Amino acid sequence: MTQTLSNLCAFADGRVTVADLDLDSYISTENMLPNKEGITRSAGLPTVTQTQAYRAEDVLVSNIRPYFRKIWFADRDGGCSNDVLVLRAKENVYPNFLYYLLSDDNFFDYTTATAKGTKMPRGDKSAIMRYEVPNFPLDIQIRIADTLSALDARIAENRAINHNFEQMAQAIFKSWFVDFEPFADGEFIDSELGEIPSGWHIGKVGDVVRLSRGHDLPISATVEGNYPVVGSKGIIAFHNVFTSTAPVIILGRSGNIGLPRYYNHDCWAHNTSIYSKELLAAPIWVYFVLCQIDYSVFKGGSAVPTLNRNHVESWRIAIPPEKTQNEFHEAIAPLFFMRDALEQESKHLAELRDTLLPRLMSGELSVADLGDFAQL
Repeated sequence: MTQTLSNLCAFADGRVTVADLDLDSYISTENMLPNKEGITRSAGLPTVTQTQAYRAEDVLVSNIRPYFRKIWFADRDGGCSNDVLVLRAKENVYPNFLYYLLSDDNFFDYTTATAKGTKMPRGDKSAIMRYEVPNFPLDIQIRIADTLSALDARIAENRAINHNFEQMAQAIFKSWFVDFEPFADGEFIDSELGEIPSGWHIGKVGDVVRLSRGHDLPISATVEGNYPVVGSKGIIAFHNVFTSTAPVIILGRSGNIGLPRYYNHDCWAHNTSIYSKELLAAPIWVYFVLCQIDYSVFKGGSAVPTLNRNHVESWRIAIPPEKTQNEFHEAIAPLFFMRDALEQESKHLAELRDTLLPRLMSGELSVADLGDFAQL
């Protein structure tokens, strides 16, 4: 038995003063991540006086190019651009269930099919409210949502652990290559970048890594595949082609410029990114060198800042001996190995969630058949 989405929720129509918002509470399509990855911090606030309001437990969906599958379950009050739909659960509807209902690929496929426009398609709000959804009682809604939430909670836990790994590695890098603590008892020499340990020299980023602009996917590429496609905001799709063999470092070329990411697997570098075509030094050391760069100096006066690989390669750095680079790489590699293992686990959990979701929503599978996911 089905019903229309309009029976479960409505579009929120409140307003909020922009002066009451900050970069963590303002949401636009720009800081919503594709493939249901949630949000990131906004790069700026709008210049208008007021904007659309949302509140905790609302479901926010990007209404531009719905095939990007941008969705977020709000955990705070705030404001968003008019290109973001704010859907609010009605009485006797579990908000978390509404989120998972709208996270189903079937919803995004429907929204894409009914969207208006070609170059910049937008979801049709009237058609969205006609979307057919299951008619589950509240207790079943809660059980379905809590089952799927257990998987997402484990993914979030893995993400937090990996963030701690990154912070630990950053601290070790700073100790070695910024504060020079392991070399404090040795000799130092003057350089254009200040004092550096004897035996080091000043060079350029281009001396340790050759960068290249990413590429559009070939027309012959299939929609599904094993290799992640990485753009300025991370993984945006999966295809059966790749441009770079692991390990690879990828920088955002447009939008969120910089933001280095280290991948220990083959991937396709999208044209919104710059990638390490050739690593000429210890890979993990190079990654943290790129993390230290102030990419804001490359933005210039352009309305749409774009990162130029030549500017990055000309950035002056202190280069330690190869032995020191390799020792750092070997010291940090175990953290990266554990990080990769947790990312793989999270990938499998996400695949499981996305497999279960449509089957639970269609009634093909009952939560009673799944056991207790809360023990994950």
